[in-house]
Amino acid sequence: MKFETKRFLIRYARGVIEMFVKNGDVLDLPKNCPEELKEKKGVFVTLFKKEKAREKEVLRGCIGLPYPQQSIIKNLRDASISATQDPRFEELREDELEDIIIEISILSEPKRIDTKPEKYLDKIEPHKDGLIIKRDIRSGLLLPQVWEDLPDKIEFLSHLCLKAGLLLNEWMREGTTLYKFQVERIREDELES
Repeated sequence: MKFETKRFLIRYARGVIEMFVKNGDVLDLPKNCPEELKEKKGVFVTLFKKEKAREKEVLRGCIGLPYPQQSIIKNLRDASISATQDPRFEELREDELEDIIIEISILSEPKRIDTKPEKYLDKIEPHKDGLIIKRDIRSGLLLPQVWEDLPDKIEFLSHLCLKAGLLLNEWMREGTTLYKFQVERIREDELES
């Protein structure tokens, strides 16, 4: 994706988040949207908050739509709003906006890892593959960026199970399915010039 398109996405996400947090309104879809953003792809929006006192950033929200059911730009708008209301955190406040860094992940279509559970480890590529786990009505997703914190495959899969509300080793059981995907990652602070 071109630099200008990435910048367009970040600016639009920032506009959506600011409008929603400040007055609860939803920003219109842009009329001058680059053509490639009309393609249907999954999108996640992750919000990090800069903590000046500790000189680091902390997760402030991460929500997305993993499947290509809507255009990139529409999924981006919906995920941006949802990320401000991630149920794991308090709703994002207006006084936090200047300390937020936006990260957008555009997902490839998730593909089922078609093998027996004991072979899953052979089919997963750390730092490249994001994973979705499904068992019965439960599911969970971890983006490829999570490998930075969980570099071990078994640890990664265990956390994926926890996120889905499953037992740590549920990924090894027959009837549990795994899907993998890759992302194009766009960070707001990497586009600043």
